[in-house]
Amino acid sequence: MRKVSSFAVPHLQEYTKTSFSLISKDFISHFSSLPSTSTNPINGNQQISPQSSNTHLKSCSKTQSLHFSNFKTQQFQTFNTLVEQNPSQLSSRQRKIKERSLLEEAFESAKTIQEMIQVFQEMEVSFDERELGLPCLRIGLKLDQEGEDPEKALSFANRALNILDRDDKLSLPLAMTLQLLGSTCYSLKRFNDSLGYLNRANRVLDKLVKDGSCSDEDVRPILHAVQLELCNTKTAMGRREEALANLRKSLELKEMTLERDSKELGKANRDVAEAYVAILHFKEALPFCLKALDIHKAQLGQNSVEVAHDRRLLGVIYTGLEEHEKALEQNQLSQKVLKNWGLDTDLLRAEIDAANMQIALGRYDEAINTLKVVVQQTGRESEDRAMVFISMAKALCNQEKFTDAEKCLEIASGILGKKEKTSPVEVAEAYMEISMLYETMDKFEAAISLLKRTLAMLEKLPQEQHSVGSVSARVGWLLLLTGGVQHAIPFLEDAAERLKESFGSKHYAVGYVYNNLGAAYLELDRPQSAAQVFAYAKDIMDVSLGPHHTDTIEACQNLSKAYAAMGSYQLAMNFQEKAIEAWEGHGPSAVDELKEAHRLLEQLKKKASGVSDGNIMKALPLANSSEQVVVSAIERQRNATKMLNQ
Repeated sequence: MRKVSSFAVPHLQEYTKTSFSLISKDFISHFSSLPSTSTNPINGNQQISPQSSNTHLKSCSKTQSLHFSNFKTQQFQTFNTLVEQNPSQLSSRQRKIKERSLLEEAFESAKTIQEMIQVFQEMEVSFDERELGLPCLRIGLKLDQEGEDPEKALSFANRALNILDRDDKLSLPLAMTLQLLGSTCYSLKRFNDSLGYLNRANRVLDKLVKDGSCSDEDVRPILHAVQLELCNTKTAMGRREEALANLRKSLELKEMTLERDSKELGKANRDVAEAYVAILHFKEALPFCLKALDIHKAQLGQNSVEVAHDRRLLGVIYTGLEEHEKALEQNQLSQKVLKNWGLDTDLLRAEIDAANMQIALGRYDEAINTLKVVVQQTGRESEDRAMVFISMAKALCNQEKFTDAEKCLEIASGILGKKEKTSPVEVAEAYMEISMLYETMDKFEAAISLLKRTLAMLEKLPQEQHSVGSVSARVGWLLLLTGGVQHAIPFLEDAAERLKESFGSKHYAVGYVYNNLGAAYLELDRPQSAAQVFAYAKDIMDVSLGPHHTDTIEACQNLSKAYAAMGSYQLAMNFQEKAIEAWEGHGPSAVDELKEAHRLLEQLKKKASGVSDGNIMKALPLANSSEQVVVSAIERQRNATKMLNQ
């Protein structure tokens, strides 16, 4: 998810008349559309920026920590009478008070970061270090907003933390400082540090509410900012399932504050839908996307750009759900709007999407004709042109015109090879799709070689560890398929760990990886290791796919094979009987599978007839699982990710 921008400067200046505006950039940017008495225009590209100070920037009841009036302590309250006097009549103490107050006002009115730092340097002479915490925080926020010098922003944030984090006193400025530290560490790709600061900010805010120091209304905007930064950071670390939970929490906070039909709430729902699509949870994505579409239609009309973007995402979701006619319908509606607005680049990519949907529907000639028109609109060395040729190759592969398909892939690879350094993520996704087409043509060596090249690119990008896991899983599967069993195991083991970290231990893709890993162990005559990972696979698939899913049944039968290889025929028969029961639930559609399952059971009974009870071992425990993306799962992820990033 993109990093949140800020409206910090104009809003901070507005608030300084009554309160020292220590609003983090995420807090400000994501509350711009709240009902406000502010006259500042709301930028439609931002999600949310803050209300005016008299609505939700009230000081906490106990800490008074937001108020710039703290910076104007009681020793300054006589200034209004002092200014009436002749300067020559002022005592040295009174002159010092006047100088400090003038510096304070100069800092409030500073427009640029250079002006703020210049005044701050003068303040360092007149003020104690403990009085500079809030100015340090404000400068850090401004630097973070501009994004040009995260190291300098970090230095001011650390200085603010040293001042504000004393005597175990909790306050909103402390929470904001921790959020700022999380944001700057994110910018510097120090993701573990970022996560630590943001988690602590979360705890501070929770305690402020629980002990009555601040109200929910005081905390909510900052908590929203923290949740978004947690989402950003966890996404960058590849922990997408956890990131999604934070994104959902930020949406809940928006729903507490925004109008029900706010267009910003529509955009937030679409963000959640996109996050679900990224982890292949299309069913969960659908209601959020439909809600975004309804809001944007009501607020902006059928022909708005936002509605077009919603419809394009809806097409991706329907494709993932294999409802291709619905996907194509949404794509066509989106194209009409994009064409009316003259958004040629978006329109071109929507046309490529449409061709892929036509391919999914088996309308290959129609797809090829669509792509022949689209390719004329692309630059000779553009990524869009490469994507056109990849889609063309997909259609030709389905027509078994492999020679022509290979030529298309060669053209696409030639274009993409020049883009590896400038667009590594997009090129890696394209390479993964090309490799799958090579598999279709039984060009396994070419597929493996291209996937290893993709791994080398993605391993340098910390935010792409989920993709590294998926590619490793695919390399392992291909090596297993082509007889390189020993070489497959490290790829599969690495994939399982990375995908567990990214998607959670119960994701169905992890089950596929363990299923393949078990097959590799069994091939190398390691039946106990095979039985363990087959048990993991079955446990995962029972939860994520259900016990009657064909892949779950396959994992159950594989577990039976592993126990049989260990000589534990009673356990093997138990699992084979479970497989038979599950196949019976499929009715006439699984007659052949059921017949084969019965044959295997009879075979096990014959082998078991001479085995004593002493040789029968206990079943291995069904432990928490891990993950992968084998053929269909990886293909769906590639297609969905590619379409989202176009």
